[in-house]
Amino acid sequence: MCLACEQGDLERRWEMIDIISHGRLPDGHTLDDLRAMGLPLPGELIRETQADGTILIKQVAPSDLAANAFRCDTPAQ
Repeated sequence: MCLACEQGDLERRWEMIDIISHGRLPDGHTLDDLRAMGLPLPGELIRETQADGTILIKQVAPSDLAANAFRCDTPAQ
């Protein structure tokens, strides 16, 4: 793969990770697609905003996922 194609692929993967970190599936992709690409699934990433405005995207530890298997996406009323 040429350098330009590799860079484009990395940028697309980063865009998908950003969408996934918001808890959504990227348009046109399924959970099976994400698994096949080796990407985390929605709910497996968390976003943290630092004091200087930097946004960190971290993967949730598998032990934490097992402990909190159910995640309600409906806003609390």
